[in-house]
Amino acid sequence: MTRGSRNPVSGATTPLKTPAQRLAEGLSRQGIHEPALLAAVGRIPRHQFVDDAFKARAYELQSSLPIGFAQTISQPAVVAMMTQTLLEGGTRRRVLEVGTGSGYQTALLAELCEVVFTVERVKALTEQARKRLAALGYRNVHFGYADGMQGWLPYAPYDGILVTAAAAELPPGLPEQLAPGGRLVIPVGPPGAQVLKVIDRGVMGFRQRDIATVSFVPLLAGKV
Repeated sequence: MTRGSRNPVSGATTPLKTPAQRLAEGLSRQGIHEPALLAAVGRIPRHQFVDDAFKARAYELQSSLPIGFAQTISQPAVVAMMTQTLLEGGTRRRVLEVGTGSGYQTALLAELCEVVFTVERVKALTEQARKRLAALGYRNVHFGYADGMQGWLPYAPYDGILVTAAAAELPPGLPEQLAPGGRLVIPVGPPGAQVLKVIDRGVMGFRQRDIATVSFVPLLAGKV
């Protein structure tokens, strides 16, 4: 039996919204306006991407939570803002995610893009994310265990690249892996002075702009 609340006028029972659906509503109030993105947020069980100790906080708009290995699952508000920025201005059929982490951002991209390539330098994290997404039924994600500083050249070019950790400076190879019309969204800078950059690849070259101040764990080289 589905629980719900009774409408005092009609007498009909309205099904209660899930925590994910309430999260989508909260994001809408904060300026996330892409309908497909909000619908995807409302479908994904975010609590399945965090440890048991933090499940009660999984749907807090402004909370980043630890996932081990000195990494975090970013605030839903930041994840949604970065995803919306990536999707605006073009079709993102093939997308690269640098920094798989918990796999939540991966799942969101998989809901919205045809094919997702995701690369992670921490082997345990990529294995956990692979299992989570497989259990949730995602079949359009390719996982790589590699140094994300280098992108993932064998599958380039990409219509979009989203980086989930902050580089000290823009890795020179990443923009080159964009297809014409592609977009890179990446946090850049030292702790306390990070900005979210958007780099678009046009017919005349690259165009870069800063859109927000952010706070991310550092993007590191090498594999562990």
